[in-house]
Amino acid sequence: MSKRDYYEVLGVARNASDDDLKKAYRRCAMKHHPDRNPGDSAAEAAFKECKEAYEVLADANKRRAYDQHGHAAFEHGMGGGGPGFADMGDIFGDIFGNIFGGGGGGARGPRRGADIGYVMELSLEEAVGGVEKQIEIPTLDACESCKGSGSSDGKVETCTTCNGRGQVRFQRGIFSMQQACPHCNGRGQTIANPCGDCHGQGRIERTKTLSVKIPAGVDNGDRIRLTGEGEAGPAGSPPGDLYVEVRVREHDIFQRDGDDLHCDVPIRISQAALGDIIRVPTLGGEVELRIPFETQSGKLFRLRDKGVKSVRSRKTGDLYCRVVVETPVNLTVEQRELLEKFEATFVGEGARKHSPRSSTFLDGVKGFWDRMTS
Repeated sequence: MSKRDYYEVLGVARNASDDDLKKAYRRCAMKHHPDRNPGDSAAEAAFKECKEAYEVLADANKRRAYDQHGHAAFEHGMGGGGPGFADMGDIFGDIFGNIFGGGGGGARGPRRGADIGYVMELSLEEAVGGVEKQIEIPTLDACESCKGSGSSDGKVETCTTCNGRGQVRFQRGIFSMQQACPHCNGRGQTIANPCGDCHGQGRIERTKTLSVKIPAGVDNGDRIRLTGEGEAGPAGSPPGDLYVEVRVREHDIFQRDGDDLHCDVPIRISQAALGDIIRVPTLGGEVELRIPFETQSGKLFRLRDKGVKSVRSRKTGDLYCRVVVETPVNLTVEQRELLEKFEATFVGEGARKHSPRSSTFLDGVKGFWDRMTS
């Protein structure tokens, strides 16, 4: 069953602001939240659907990828792996303050570490052929001294404020409110002897070097997710992910359009008139291209399977060569005389048969003036 459009799910326009998205999500989540619809599987599915839509559209990078590629942006690992539902309360809790008790009962532990974004510039050749690159990422990493626990002796104590739940609950009107414990910051535990290196945080700032494999065929805006390579989570909780976004530099010869490539090929007027076999560049090396006689400037030639192999379908696009007839420059005396003799052969009405485009243009101009003066 195909997924519904995320904007349709939330009932907003494609140019909706962040505030409009948040308001729409509040309405959708309030209506379908499982705590309001106990035992209703349809409501639970609708709640997950609107959560998924908001999770994508509220993230600028994910929204840009979705606007460009739709749901395909989150398939095959190209859009950050796609939104998931491991914790239904994450986004809902951010907006509502967990007014429904965290979306399903039970306290949540410390949040996972933050995700990191990195923009990688590639040449067209690197994007088409794939490449492995080393990158340096400044991040928060788990403290080696305390192994991420934040405790110098490895000992932790249960928080007396929340009794280890990590959250405290209070009543506000008809709603039962729940929020992170202010004493232990949601950890559920306190540290008697903080680690001297990380000062009890369990994380330290450092720069790490990673090797990133870019698959062949990626294009502008594609993202590769490196699971667990984001910031370390607090108190030993799971790390976030690293998202590497691809930016492809402009090429001197080729322009890319999806899986197809385009290029302009200059030819001489004699080659266009008499025909010729020329050599044109491709990403795999030069190939021969037959130019028929009487070829007009702007003629497009298609070279099948000389484009880009798609990173998703694995089909290969085509190369489109547009010939451009160049006007000769820096003529010698002999060349100028030959051209003058050649031009002298175009006399009278018979000359029009040698210039089909010019004839069509002149007929159009004549018809235009006849209409204007009639």
